[in-house]
Amino acid sequence: MRESIFETLVGIAVLAVAGVFLWFGLARGADTGPTGEVVELGARFSSAATIDRGTDVRMAGVKIGTVRDVSLDRDRAEALVTLAVDSEILPLGDGTSARVQSEGLLGGAYINIEPAEGFGEIIACGAEEELFGESGCGEILYAQGSVDLMTLFASFASGNGGDSE
Repeated sequence: MRESIFETLVGIAVLAVAGVFLWFGLARGADTGPTGEVVELGARFSSAATIDRGTDVRMAGVKIGTVRDVSLDRDRAEALVTLAVDSEILPLGDGTSARVQSEGLLGGAYINIEPAEGFGEIIACGAEEELFGESGCGEILYAQGSVDLMTLFASFASGNGGDSE
């Protein structure tokens, strides 16, 4: 009799912990991004391996949008990433960069926008202009893809940790 009560209590504790994880996951997923007017910006990455539709776009740690689309430019062998961001972040200097960053070793990735001054401004595309087109509208020119941690760890394990002799 005593064992069945203990097993019941352990089962209740397991269900409570699972409920907390479920609540945390749903609460975190409820953050949908910008609530005002949205504009599309684009960036070209050499690798977008950790980026999918819905990936967060942040500036100074604050979510300002999400990834709307990821496609391949076959001519240049680059990933074209379309970002849907809050229009209030504009104007951005044309020295602005986009960098794929990791939330941690086991966490996901996000795109961090780092505003910078330049000689001009990044402007949103008009009705007749196309993102990644010849006009260059809405395109962030400086983009850095994600670091492949497995390749990095393998280089350290093999003794090629970046030291060249």
